[in-house]
Amino acid sequence: MIVDGINVVKELLNANKKIEKVIVENNNNRDLLNIIDSCRAKNVPVEVVDKQKLERIKPKTQGAIAFVPNFKYCEVKDILLEAERKGTKPFIVILDGIEDPHNLGAIVRTCECAGVDGVIIPENRASEITDTVYKTSAGAVAHMKICKVTNIARTVEELKKLNIWVYALETGGKKIYKADFTYPTALIIGSEGKGVSRLVKERADEVLSLDMFGKVNSLNASNAGAIAIYEVVRQRRG
Repeated sequence: MIVDGINVVKELLNANKKIEKVIVENNNNRDLLNIIDSCRAKNVPVEVVDKQKLERIKPKTQGAIAFVPNFKYCEVKDILLEAERKGTKPFIVILDGIEDPHNLGAIVRTCECAGVDGVIIPENRASEITDTVYKTSAGAVAHMKICKVTNIARTVEELKKLNIWVYALETGGKKIYKADFTYPTALIIGSEGKGVSRLVKERADEVLSLDMFGKVNSLNASNAGAIAIYEVVRQRRG
């Protein structure tokens, strides 16, 4: 996979992810020079080329690209171990059919910034981790544990057996600000058009909604997810 963007390449290097090769535009930009120095310090092959050659490989790039293996997904247990490592109660975000890679990248970026332990996505009918997701997440993908499962509804049941409270974010539910997120929590964000699927919603402990005061009665999935994720952070950190 070829991923591009200064922030993406920097975060891949910061996370010590496997990188096959980095190509950087011949430019005195400080960030690009720092990438070159970091590659050399970490023994990552780096090549400096003119802008035209770089854009023949990846059009409209921001001055740096990296050749990386396809994204390596983790298991649910790895996400729980991440919470244990941090000494915090698990906080998991489940994405039920997010198909737009830009939305997926934006949500992963929010999750990483908010300290979410991991993200769970379905194997089918949803965006995978692509170069677009890397770029939209500003490199946050490199730091986030992401698990792919065959059945979201079954995964919800398994999490509940582990005493994790599972909430579906959907219209018509209890106001999100009345929920108690100080317990181990999994938050389900539904697809862009259909929201949380019926089977998944039925298995959640509770359905939560955001207040709407305008004439439009819904938010983009990534925007709604960001508000909900930071409500969990607000309650846990004050």
